[in-house]
Amino acid sequence: MLETGTKAPDFELPDQNGNNVRLSDFRGQKVVLYFYPKDMTSGCTKQACGFSELYPHFREKGAVVLGVSKDSVASHKKFEEKYGLPFILLSDTTLEVIKAYDVWKEKNNYGKISMGVVRTTYLIDENGLIVRALGKVNAADNPAQMLSLV
Repeated sequence: MLETGTKAPDFELPDQNGNNVRLSDFRGQKVVLYFYPKDMTSGCTKQACGFSELYPHFREKGAVVLGVSKDSVASHKKFEEKYGLPFILLSDTTLEVIKAYDVWKEKNNYGKISMGVVRTTYLIDENGLIVRALGKVNAADNPAQMLSLV
């Protein structure tokens, strides 16, 4: 996980509509950048729907929400449409950004060791600095937790 007070690495990734999005596109706004393991899974759906429900409040506070996983653009589009998600989902199939933000880790799932995305959320300020970094977050609680920090 990256440290607070450091500059958030800029990146460019395709969103659920195939449009390229850069983190630097959001300078002047707070950014909630959350990394999650997989579209359509129960925890990831709870987290995404929580951000969706609270999204108007994030916007009122001048913040945007960006979700990142290694799923494809097509998978993100299905996820967005199924749950009516109002925010941007970014596809990092090469793991470049996931690794840059240090969220690709060894995981132990019932004794089976594998590599995967550790659910992590960063709050990035208007100048592109990481002001909060939360690792191994609870999917259901994370959206409200982040709203209180914005």
